[in-house]
Amino acid sequence: MIDIKVPAIGESINEVTLLKWTKKEGEWVDRDEVIAELESEKATFEVNAEQAGILKPLVKEGDTLHIGDVLAQIDETIVKPEGNVKVAGPAGKPITNTAPVTAVPNDIKATPVASAIIAAKKVDASSITPSGAGGKILKHDVLEALANPGKKAFAGVALYSRNVRSEKMSSLRRTISRRLVESKNTTAMLTTFNEVDMFRIMELRKLYKDKFKETHGVNLGFMSFFAKACAIALAEWPSVNAYMDGDNILYHDYADISIAVSTPRGLTVPVMRNVESMGMADIEKKVVELAGKARDSKLTAEELQGGTFTITNGGVFGSLMSTPIINIPQSAILGMHKIQERPMAVNGQVVIRPMMYLALSYDHRIIDGRESVSFLVRVKELLENPELLLFGKDPVKTLLEL
Repeated sequence: MIDIKVPAIGESINEVTLLKWTKKEGEWVDRDEVIAELESEKATFEVNAEQAGILKPLVKEGDTLHIGDVLAQIDETIVKPEGNVKVAGPAGKPITNTAPVTAVPNDIKATPVASAIIAAKKVDASSITPSGAGGKILKHDVLEALANPGKKAFAGVALYSRNVRSEKMSSLRRTISRRLVESKNTTAMLTTFNEVDMFRIMELRKLYKDKFKETHGVNLGFMSFFAKACAIALAEWPSVNAYMDGDNILYHDYADISIAVSTPRGLTVPVMRNVESMGMADIEKKVVELAGKARDSKLTAEELQGGTFTITNGGVFGSLMSTPIINIPQSAILGMHKIQERPMAVNGQVVIRPMMYLALSYDHRIIDGRESVSFLVRVKELLENPELLLFGKDPVKTLLEL
């Protein structure tokens, strides 16, 4: 047997949480194949098999482990089985791969009997609370839904349940909790608000989205406009891009912008480096890359450190207004929100415009009201006049030296 130990991840990391096993007990694993995912307070890491053989996990998903702990063993003495046949499990029973039986629609798992009832009774499968293993809908679940129309229990429990579940917080969730409390307790946080007319940006996206995708291989989203606008405004209002370091203030002559990404495990904030030096396509590609890595737990510790300013978009979840919390040690964070059509007065006429509320939370110890409000007004100006993003000034005014 070969012991698979928790690898050393970083100097400051002493414990990790086992997120999940990607291979099951008794399965054959090849050398260097990923067998598990670990989560530290900073990022998620994969564990690879050091030798080929049969896997024997020694810990459970959700367990907290220390660096050097043995999390599994691999029996390298067994010859790899041919084809799709698997070796016997711990109780001598053959381990097989049985594909789940799917109902209509195909992305919902159900037993054959449950599927038949769903099809015959034309039941909305998404309204049924599954009680089977792995979220599978059983016959009883369908009958329960038919007998109680309009009533839907929480997943895995019966109607009128009073069940309470206790789950240990993951390393990432504990870190998020600690940092949020630290941010509230150690900063003099205030929030200033404004709103931006998204009409020009939406028209540009409609006009150029196909050509942009054809040329650059990525969609033209909103984040590139906001990131470029913030990079320009941060250069003009350097205190918004600064840190406190004891009795000193550290000013950054570059814009490393963190973007908040929500994942099933919690919020992560990967960093885009030198946004002031990036083109629109570069930003969109980096956003897609970082968001994908965050959701697949592939972010490195380096990609999560060192941002000078953060942008968070609650609008993707429907938020109309919020007061985002500063991502310490940064001094400010911009909150984007839902675009909503509202009647606005334009040149003395009431017109319908796609409006978005913006929120800038800032540390008043470093940033005064003048700087925070002026920064947000400048972001608004750049977004409502996207041509200014080219070099930060009105071309006509530049020509006239105004």
